[in-house]
Amino acid sequence: MASLNRVLLLGNLTRDPDLKYTQGGTAVCNFGLAMNRRFKTRDGQDQEEVCFVDIEVFGRQAETCENYLQKGSPALVEGRLRLDRWEDRSTGQPRSRLRVTALRVQFMGSPGGGDDFSDRGTDRPQQEATPETSSTPTSPPPQQSPGTPGSSENSDNDIDDEIPF
Repeated sequence: MASLNRVLLLGNLTRDPDLKYTQGGTAVCNFGLAMNRRFKTRDGQDQEEVCFVDIEVFGRQAETCENYLQKGSPALVEGRLRLDRWEDRSTGQPRSRLRVTALRVQFMGSPGGGDDFSDRGTDRPQQEATPETSSTPTSPPPQQSPGTPGSSENSDNDIDDEIPF
């Protein structure tokens, strides 16, 4: 019988990544991911549910996650499900937890924190650029006529070099 264990999750980190190393020197990073689902009930009311998942990342990618992600950062995680089982020390009851072992983590925000999902963990909207702070010119540079200095000597073959995009 064939089987497939693959998960794709897109959400925001619920806590800062926690990086640790095994005795063998392998990096292990743990963080939580929250995914929201919005829907309407049968009676037309808006409803929202949140799913929280523990994520575990190994190796160099774990170190990268710890360096570039923080609480509130959006991330796309591709991985596999893993069931951990243990016995509770205080009660002796069997316990279990389902977690995702990430094979790939893609950072969805820009390195400077300018993303559409969050502003480095806050709910403030991203500030828009004003003409004074924008790096692009607000108006195109003036065009030179064929007889002015710096223009093409051959006015018969004058080609408009301005690209519209």
